[in-house]
Amino acid sequence: MKTPVPDYLDEVLDGLRGDTSGATADYIPELAEADPERLGMAITTTLGRTYAAGDADTEFTIQSISKPFAYAAAIIDRGLDRVLGAVGVEPSGEAFDELSLEGGTHRPKNPMINAGAITAHSLLVGAQASQEERVERALAFFSRLAGRQLRVDERVCASELGSAHRNLAIAYMLRNYGILDGDVPSVVEGYTRQCSILVTVRDLSVMAATLATGGVQPVTGERLLDPAVARHVMAVMAGAGMYDAAGDWLTRVGIPAKSGVAGGIVGVLPDRVGIGTFSPRLDSHGNSRRGRLAFERLSRDMGMHLFASDGGRLDAVDVEVEVDGGVDKAPGTVTFALRGTVQLTAASELLDLMADSEGTHDVVLDATRVHSFTDLGRRMTLEGLRRLRLDGRAVALRDPAGVLPDPDLGDGTYPDLL
Repeated sequence: MKTPVPDYLDEVLDGLRGDTSGATADYIPELAEADPERLGMAITTTLGRTYAAGDADTEFTIQSISKPFAYAAAIIDRGLDRVLGAVGVEPSGEAFDELSLEGGTHRPKNPMINAGAITAHSLLVGAQASQEERVERALAFFSRLAGRQLRVDERVCASELGSAHRNLAIAYMLRNYGILDGDVPSVVEGYTRQCSILVTVRDLSVMAATLATGGVQPVTGERLLDPAVARHVMAVMAGAGMYDAAGDWLTRVGIPAKSGVAGGIVGVLPDRVGIGTFSPRLDSHGNSRRGRLAFERLSRDMGMHLFASDGGRLDAVDVEVEVDGGVDKAPGTVTFALRGTVQLTAASELLDLMADSEGTHDVVLDATRVHSFTDLGRRMTLEGLRRLRLDGRAVALRDPAGVLPDPDLGDGTYPDLL
């Protein structure tokens, strides 16, 4: 059978084609000439499956969508403390090209506005890195995130450099305050080249899905970021990724996201999906008008709002007491069957149920319906089994898919495997 997911995405896009509000970015000549009717969308799951519709293979420049990924690279290259010493994480509540600096420290308020993004770009590789090394670092890292070799659009880059006066002014001010080191024109040119890298919505969805997995590229399986870095970047996207529309976006859409003036938007929902959209007409905040509407539809239809709490229990534990025996069960066995992603909720319930179980029944932990264990869920589960064994009860594990990593009970012993 043919999966219906692309049909649904086509339906979403078809419902947006009649909306012609907004306009292309007119302050960059090459972007002003973009075809305003282009419209594409792609979704990549954390298992590496991509679904796309519309102009999904049309290339456009990444622009400010480069900011979270370059920020991640800067943290990898220089460490979080060094990066936080130069760029804050507070929402600015201002447009992307405002000089939003903190009082006292003079740090840019966050890496999603131009002042912070230029600073983050300057931190790539190392203190003495050349423009070419910084650009190559960004290009190579973005290519590994996307799973294919990307390239710079030289025409758009030249067009942007011809009107980069404000970014140069911002960079000189940062240089004056000691936030930015190095040659200012070289840093701004390197940042502009970073923004001129060509991508498709397929690329964006895979790049975002890499954040959603906690740093593992879902197609190649390569770990590109530490989970803590991915979490940090997604948090900054949630608070500041949509500029002075960030609060409205977070309440209405609820998906950490970043936009670009070429018309792209990238979104990420942890542990679930990465999303990319493209439509060149921008609203008054510099965000794609139809891209925003597409995200609103996905959030509403597919329950993607980060703070939605009406989806029911995603993890739980069931208890079954077997009196007469059965397959893989001895008489008097009590089975604790976990399901979903085992984190604090299910693991704490499991420990309470284990504590309430009485007698000398043998115990089976059934992980057949478990998707995964968080580190906390794993440790709590194994501690429960360890304490039951200390009480003199036999413990066994049914885990055909091996979702419970290294089930050592803490003393070098393991539950019996069924």
